[in-house]
Amino acid sequence: MCGGVFYVHEGEEYRYYFPNPSAVLPVKTKSNVVLMPWGRRKEQVGKLPAGGWARLDSIYAGRWERFFPVSVKIPVSQFMEKDIEGASNWFDITKGKWIQGLVAREGAEQRVYIVTVVPEMPEAIHDRWPRILSG
Repeated sequence: MCGGVFYVHEGEEYRYYFPNPSAVLPVKTKSNVVLMPWGRRKEQVGKLPAGGWARLDSIYAGRWERFFPVSVKIPVSQFMEKDIEGASNWFDITKGKWIQGLVAREGAEQRVYIVTVVPEMPEAIHDRWPRILSG
């Protein structure tokens, strides 16, 4: 489900895990890359959905519409998934590809969520996987 990310922003390396309330993700804009809060933890103040992920099927079903969703590119180098034994496994993202994100907002609150899909591999450990796009 993508519990962690690694990226370089303005020459500095960042490694964030979703449970960290200070976790931010890089979001590509037309002119640059900005850092945005990664989702919302249940204990954090706010009105946006708790969690750090948005299921693609829920986006298509319109469940995010009230949060004025905007599809964005999240340019990270790697993402992390835990295996069945709880060990962290890091996966490289091929150059020219990115994770699809969704920026949601409620009033002045704005956060980015990682878009997830059902994995194509029947033996996948997780029922959700980050949606990786190119082009």
